[in-house]
Order: sequence, then structure tokens, then C-alpha cells
Amino acid sequence: MADIFWWVIFPYITGLIMIIGLLYRFAYGQISWAAPSTEFFEKRWLRIGSPLFHWGILLALIGHLMGMVVPMEFYHWLGVSDHMYHIGAIAGGGFAGLMVVVGLVILLIRKMTVDPVRVHASFADFFSVIALLVVAGTGTYMSIVYNLTVVSYEYRATIGPWFRSLFIFQPKYDLMTTVPLLFKLHVIFAFGLFASIPFTHLVHFYSLPVKYPVRAPQQYRSRNRYRKKKDETLGT
Repeated sequence: MADIFWWVIFPYITGLIMIIGLLYRFAYGQISWAAPSTEFFEKRWLRIGSPLFHWGILLALIGHLMGMVVPMEFYHWLGVSDHMYHIGAIAGGGFAGLMVVVGLVILLIRKMTVDPVRVHASFADFFSVIALLVVAGTGTYMSIVYNLTVVSYEYRATIGPWFRSLFIFQPKYDLMTTVPLLFKLHVIFAFGLFASIPFTHLVHFYSLPVKYPVRAPQQYRSRNRYRKKKDETLGT
């Protein structure tokens, strides 16, 4: 019964919460859809932590798609052996995971130690960073430590097919019974994180910046320069 709950009921519940939450937020809370910038409060640590996190999460997402969505047989057809794949997954996944973890730690310390940032941060802001850190931390540990010291676990034979079966509404929950506990926790944490996205600033994850390359640049003028020019105009 526990397997049915965690690997059948729980994924659909969290997915439903995420979809309904996104639709409601889009309909009634578009003004808060974008994540507010705190660059005015502090720039040095933000310029380090934010790129690390965003580039790392992008690489991690690509890696998850390659491992969870693409069947193992496709790699065999391409001539990529299991050993070659695992070397690439450990190196690439470990590097991306470390980028995410380091970036999140920097951003979390910044939120806690920089007074203006801490004052403007809500509970949801701290929750999202800590939840991301838990998911990324367990994933990085699995990629580097577990795979190198315990066993190189072949999740493409269990978690991957189970994950794909959810989309055709024929969940193969029996595949998850033999999965190591740490991997199970990582999956549960990840689904819980996705369910919380509509209620945090992580919602901007679903906004594709398709107009960004062609939009007009925003111009900023110095207040002191504007006042000086105004005084010169009034003086004439």
C-alpha cells in the first residue's frame, strides 16, 4: 500500500497541485509572477551565486531529461555503453550539482546576512532555497559519492521507466520497490518541490524569455546627473 501511495498517488497529487496552482497564479497573480530583483541591495554575492545556480540548474535539467526521459535502449542504439554513460553522468551530473549547491549556499547566506535582502525576503523565499538545496544536495551526493563509493546505480532501468509510465497513466510502481532509499527520497523531495513552485518566486521557472533577445533595452539614468542637468536648464 505504501508503494502505491508514493509511486502512484503522490506523483499525481503533487502534479495536480502544481498545475492548478500555476493556472490560478497566472489568472490572478501575474503581477507577482516574476522574481523581484534584489541587486540594488547587494551585488557582489548575487553576481556569483545567481549565475552558478541558474547555469547549474539548466545543466542538471538537461541531464535529468537525458537520463529519465530518454530510454536506455536509445543509448545502446547509438553505441553508448552503460560504462560510458555512467562516466558522463557522474562527471556532468556531479559538476552541475556542485554548481547548484554552491550557488544556493551563497544565495542563502546572502539572504540571511545582508539586512535589506533579509527584510524583503518572505518565508516562501527561504523555503524555496532550502527545498532546492535539499533536492540538489541529495542529487549531488548520489552522483558523486554514492555512485563512486557504493555502486553505480542504474536508475535508467527502474526510475526512468517508472517516471515515463506516469505520463501514459499506467504507473509501473513495482519498479520502485528495489530502488535504494536515498534515490527514493530524492524523487519524493523533487515532486514535493514541484508542487510548491506556484506558491513561491520559483514560478518564473515556467516563463520562457522568448522576447528577451528582441526587446528594447532598458535605460537607467543617474539621479545626480539628472539633477545637475535640470539645475543647468533652470539656471539658463
